[in-house]
Amino acid sequence: MNQRLVFSSSSQSFRVSPIFFGLLLWLTHAGARSADFLNDDSDPNSPVQIEAQQINGRPDREITLEKDAKVDKGNSHIEADDIHYDIVDDKVDAVGHVFIDRAGDKFTGNQLQLKMDTGIGYMDSPVYRLLRKNAQGRAERVDFDSQDSATVLVGDFTTCEGPNPDWYLKSSKLSLDNDSGTGVARNAILVFKGVPIAGTPYISFPLSEERVSGFLAPTITTSTTGGLEVTTPYYLDIAPNRDLTLYPHYISRRGLMLGGEARYLDRDYAGQTKAEYLNGDAVTGENRYIISSQHNQNFGSGLTFNSNLNAASDDGYPNDFPFSLGFSNPGTSRRLLLRDAMLNYADADQRAMFRVTDFQVLQDVNAPIAIPYARLPQLTYQKFNYYDNGLSLELNSDFTRFSHATGFQGATQVVKNADRMVLNPRVTYRWMTPGAFVKPSLSLHMTSYNLDQIPYASMTAPARAIPTASLDSGLIFERDASFFGRDAIQTLEPRVFLSYTPYVKQDLSLYPNFDSAEADFNYAQVFRENRFVGHDRVGDASTVTTALMSRYLEIEGQERLRVAVAQRFSFSDPRVILGDPASQTSTTADTKSDILLLSSGRVTRELRLDANFQYSQSNQIFNRVNFGTFWQPEPMKVLNVQYRRDVRGDQASQFEIFDISGQWPLSARWYGVARLNYLIKEQEVGQSLIGAEYRADCWIFRFVGQRTPTAQGVANTTVFLQLEFNGLSSLGSNPLTALRANVPGYQKLTQPD
Repeated sequence: MNQRLVFSSSSQSFRVSPIFFGLLLWLTHAGARSADFLNDDSDPNSPVQIEAQQINGRPDREITLEKDAKVDKGNSHIEADDIHYDIVDDKVDAVGHVFIDRAGDKFTGNQLQLKMDTGIGYMDSPVYRLLRKNAQGRAERVDFDSQDSATVLVGDFTTCEGPNPDWYLKSSKLSLDNDSGTGVARNAILVFKGVPIAGTPYISFPLSEERVSGFLAPTITTSTTGGLEVTTPYYLDIAPNRDLTLYPHYISRRGLMLGGEARYLDRDYAGQTKAEYLNGDAVTGENRYIISSQHNQNFGSGLTFNSNLNAASDDGYPNDFPFSLGFSNPGTSRRLLLRDAMLNYADADQRAMFRVTDFQVLQDVNAPIAIPYARLPQLTYQKFNYYDNGLSLELNSDFTRFSHATGFQGATQVVKNADRMVLNPRVTYRWMTPGAFVKPSLSLHMTSYNLDQIPYASMTAPARAIPTASLDSGLIFERDASFFGRDAIQTLEPRVFLSYTPYVKQDLSLYPNFDSAEADFNYAQVFRENRFVGHDRVGDASTVTTALMSRYLEIEGQERLRVAVAQRFSFSDPRVILGDPASQTSTTADTKSDILLLSSGRVTRELRLDANFQYSQSNQIFNRVNFGTFWQPEPMKVLNVQYRRDVRGDQASQFEIFDISGQWPLSARWYGVARLNYLIKEQEVGQSLIGAEYRADCWIFRFVGQRTPTAQGVANTTVFLQLEFNGLSSLGSNPLTALRANVPGYQKLTQPD
């Protein structure tokens, strides 16, 4: 019968007399003896427990365990046919069907030698399984270097189950360090389906989900502009809140590009900086670069700082490098690079801001864009006073120094440098009950300009003061209802909004336009007083807006569906325009706006709908249609369908687009992914993507092709091929960023359902 003995392995405390040991042997022959196994995983002097069919030896020096021998100490558990335990050296020699469990990592072999206190030893011909990553393998020998590390000699590593894994990493030396969570293989060969597909003298990979320094999986791709492209990132885990990734990027048609991304995060600040540099582009002969840096700082007491700085070497950069690190949305061409720094202060009743803003314009010769004004600087101040009786006083002020790089927009001369001062006081009264609200408001928009040059003789010392009065009111009715079989509350919310602003002539010959544009006409905008955004134009208005909304709210308060209709009526034609009256007409000659219809909500857990329609009664046509349905019935199943059309304005600004994207299982292991963005008016394909993914038990294969328009009439085609080996690394080019950007709701095949 099994015999069990518990003792301490420290040289001072292990003293058992022969008489006591003989008594223990006698008791174990009479019946199995057991004792509580008390240990401390981190203490080398923790008690040792031994067990076997037969136990003999000298308890002050050595013990031999025969038949079903077991030794436990700390986080180590050993089993074997026979075990010899040297008590003085705290050393175990085990032979025959040897098994050891070290903190969840399991090794099976023919022979084991191990120092129990230090964890140093070796095992011959081991078969192992690691707790982390559920990895396994076999080797000629494993050396236990400490309690938390081991070295596998002439062995293999895989995360596949079974005796014949689909892939394994064969190496002459494999170091497994649980303390750092890193595995390092030397002279490694990656074998897939019995075929060696890659080899390297050195490779590191994570044994846990924690960040570790080392080379990341190289990416290999082909593109229209670059040809064959190979990137070998190196990741540096500098600190828990700081890291650096270096991106050596070889482009066959252009040369070697060096890139990097640094990130940092602290309680009071955070930011990241990305940069790329190509010395002597083989195509253009120029040095090419891009840099993008963001920083956010909280100084406390309401004071914060934010910056966003971007720069590129030349106009052609987004065409030649559409997947650059410097672009926040890979594959999306960026033509305006922002350079912005802002210092903010805010407390309960006031806000202040100091800001400088500039842009670098990357022009496309086939589709040039207007150069925006820089703000050097902009200062704003807002003051709020709220009273218990519903009255509120508000002061908005803005001082901006505008500067234009050329003073021309095409062939048209514009003001090059100017100062603008804006004061906008407002008084509002709010009367609210659970079922109704009334909110009258009165404001005065005062603007003064100081121009250093005058493109028009009539633009001498422009200044104006324009009052605005408005009244917003509404009712809220509720009733019990049912929504798809679930108890809900349905609301009915009529709303009326009146606004009056007198006409003040504001032609371009009288007042410059630095930042104003006509606001997009939508459900939120019909309840705004000014139909323009920016401070340079204040639209005249004598309007009333009527709207009706209904919502379905679940008992818990979650909104399931919202349906609304709204229309604005004008008592007179609006006359204020943005530009020169000689070249423009009135904004609209119709006293009735388009009818706005919207419907949106997560109708069920799987289905979300968004629909917006803009219908012109006078022309009897839908000027704008935006309809989308997003269906995700199960993990890795998503289908998005969108249709967008806008026939307002001139021919150049009109568009009609059909967009469909999705991820769907094609069979038990194959998944399809696709996106088609079709320009109906132009009868051509815009942004598009198609691919397939195969998910095996321990690896994933991805094939993706993507087409990305980068300029007028120019597109870049990229092909991604990737083999991802679970728990190790991946080979090829990584398409995951492109998949997430093009397929809303896309889920990585390895993420939990």
